Amino acid sequence: MIIAVVGGDTSSAPADVALSQAEAVGCEIARRGCILICGGRGGVMEAACRGASEAGGMTIGILPGSDRSEMNEFVQIPIVTGAGEARNVIIALSADAIIAIDGEYGTLSEIAHALNRGKPVVGMSTWAISKDGHGDPPIYRTEDPSEAVDWAVEAASNADASKVKHG
Repeated sequence: MIIAVVGGDTSSAPADVALSQAEAVGCEIARRGCILICGGRGGVMEAACRGASEAGGMTIGILPGSDRSEMNEFVQIPIVTGAGEARNVIIALSADAIIAIDGEYGTLSEIAHALNRGKPVVGMSTWAISKDGHGDPPIYRTEDPSEAVDWAVEAASNADASKVKHG
């Protein structure tokens, strides 16, 4: 199973809380035998990759540019795209579930692409979305890294089982 961690990069340096949450989420992803996919750069992405790597997990970074040098040191498999922010679609569609931590507009786009495709999304101190004043679409909210990963894995497993049964 592939779990995406999306959130702010170094230029939008998220709070220490977000970075510690991201590192713990990365560790939990690895402990469950899942693969972590992210944008491969700094901030939340680097913290999540650090946590996954230190726990023996696999990390994939989908880089916006055409040079591996922009990846963080914990990315094991860099994918250079030259696609800029369009790489957000690749991240959202490649994951079985998405965990959004903090983040700016790029994170919002990844959440939107995931929801548009029916992917499970967990939000940790990230965007709240409403349409015509009606509350959040199905975004599971928690501040606990272990609970976030548990829910993402469970929801992605249920989504896969639903696809097998119905289509």
